[in-house]
Amino acid sequence: MKIAVTGATGFVGTHLVKNLKQGGHTVVQLGRPDLSQAAANKLASKLSDCEAVINLAGEPINRRWTNSYKAQMISSRVATTERLVQAMGELDSPPGLFVSTSAIGAFASHGCYTEADAPNGTDFLGRLARDWERAADEARSTGIRTLVFRFGLVLGSDGGLIAQLLPPFRSGLGGPVGDGSQYFSWIHIADLVAVYLHALEDQSMDGVYHLCAPQPVTNREFTRLLGKVLNRPARLKVPLFMLKMMYGEGGEAMASGQCVRSDRLPECGFQFQYPELETALKEIVQGN
Repeated sequence: MKIAVTGATGFVGTHLVKNLKQGGHTVVQLGRPDLSQAAANKLASKLSDCEAVINLAGEPINRRWTNSYKAQMISSRVATTERLVQAMGELDSPPGLFVSTSAIGAFASHGCYTEADAPNGTDFLGRLARDWERAADEARSTGIRTLVFRFGLVLGSDGGLIAQLLPPFRSGLGGPVGDGSQYFSWIHIADLVAVYLHALEDQSMDGVYHLCAPQPVTNREFTRLLGKVLNRPARLKVPLFMLKMMYGEGGEAMASGQCVRSDRLPECGFQFQYPELETALKEIVQGN
């Protein structure tokens, strides 16, 4: 299968592209120049003959949220998705599958949610997720099977959150954020990639899916388990004001969390390789 992938050089994209190529697929990697407004008229030609398009583009949230950077976060997600949908619609034979990305930040930090629940986040990330998903949903008008994957916190040994946490935790300087009561909905990178591979084969998959392991935990429990597998103390609390000093408005978002589960992945027969956090962390720590 010929598959176009945006965000192919990021943490998730690198793992996904590697697995797609190992599976015998041809991958067309689309970078920022391909997705810019100036290149919009050329994008359709790059998608020609692609049977699937996977959209992973988006500026990272773990930066200081200035007004200009928030505008970049919006553009890299919403405008990029709009351009992809427009380009696919210009093709005589559009791809049969479009998989776009969203985040569990679509939900508020209170309550626990599945795919049956409507997004209710009212902060910047909540509004961004809804606009991002709305842009992706426009692909349905061209008859393309459209999936939206809302990511939990993606865990792996070579990037994402764990890459930032391992050095201080190994030094005995790890600990919960604030009181640690906020939820931590997560997924191992191997399982996340496996969901994409499953979606390429399972034509019944359609709509929104939560890419989260079956057992969300609190930040306090995550901290305890990471300290346990590293055999290090993890009692040094990270105060919220420090995150706000480093990341501005983004610091408050990083200190919050959502309790999110997936009902729809089990329904389509997907089985997690790492359903439990301690097992996932042991594999990650051993690989780092």
